[in-house]
Amino acid sequence: MKILIAPDKFKGSIDSISLCNAIHKEIVSLYPQAEILQFPLADGGDGFSQIIHHYVGTSPVSTQTTDPLGRSIVAKYQYAESNHTAFIEMAAASGLALLSASEKNPDKTSTYGTGLMIRDAIARGAKHIILGIGGSATTDGGIGMADALGYMFLDQQGDPLEPCGENMSLINEIIFPESDFLEHIQFTIACDVKNPLFGPNGAAFVYGPQKGATPEQVKKLDEGLAHLDTLFMKFFGRSVAEKPGAGAAGGLGAGCDVFLGARLIPGIQYIIDHIELEKHIKSADLIITGEGMLDEQSMQGKVVGHIAEIAKKYDKPVRVICGQHEVCDAHKIFLDKVVTISSFSDSIESSISNPLQFLPQAVKKIF
Repeated sequence: MKILIAPDKFKGSIDSISLCNAIHKEIVSLYPQAEILQFPLADGGDGFSQIIHHYVGTSPVSTQTTDPLGRSIVAKYQYAESNHTAFIEMAAASGLALLSASEKNPDKTSTYGTGLMIRDAIARGAKHIILGIGGSATTDGGIGMADALGYMFLDQQGDPLEPCGENMSLINEIIFPESDFLEHIQFTIACDVKNPLFGPNGAAFVYGPQKGATPEQVKKLDEGLAHLDTLFMKFFGRSVAEKPGAGAAGGLGAGCDVFLGARLIPGIQYIIDHIELEKHIKSADLIITGEGMLDEQSMQGKVVGHIAEIAKKYDKPVRVICGQHEVCDAHKIFLDKVVTISSFSDSIESSISNPLQFLPQAVKKIF
């Protein structure tokens, strides 16, 4: 029996490499003769840099930048000297995990720190920048990142605006960078969702609340993103409102497309292609995948959805270990079995803080 293990991390609980190792250990105890392959994965959000380092063999680089509220921090990205490629995880500078619960406020947060990381990579000699966008604390349409890279955003009086969520609707003019240093850099954006820029399925309405936005703030942020797209049409000659992934990371997907001329791809697809995972799925007898919260979003650009689609093509069974599960119709179509860690714990908090305690039971139930 050939078993393939290919999970995402359990966000805030366990990284995908540690999860793979733990699942592998339990399967070996049950089926010592089984051939077991491990492929820890990430979708462009938190953990993307770790997985890139795991497969590509990059070197970590530390740089001075700012967090979502503008405070000075040191963040890391990965760099491959052999082909001058930088792998940056926007969450390292602009991520929700950098803020306390009371600090979450997408009106005030900015992707400026992500822009500073891009500047550092270019100064280091990067010719290709792969930016994983997920786990953001921001809903600024990428204007913070753009500001750090030389763009300016002016109000109706011609004064520069602070590049944050609440100021998107106040922008009257976009000033382009004086330098052309961005023109010769190739940008690839690894997205973890397919949402449009604004509207009921857009960045503000779907993800704003988890970033601390009140219903009133969500509405204003959505209006700000819609206003930003009218500026894209005015100053760049095109709208990106409906482009898949435009709403990723609070509209950073759209901002990267317009300000950087970037190509947006599913983050998980980049990794799947790099490690040629499809051929391994094709030859496997069973696929085990997973993530922290299995819900409807899991099937829309996330790890579990991509793995399940490939497995379906080759009629391979897919079983999922997750922290929690919100059932949807797609799960019944693509997934053969789902086991939740929390079902073995006396509380969700306990399963999150110590998932390894409950993994043996979960693996046994998978089989």
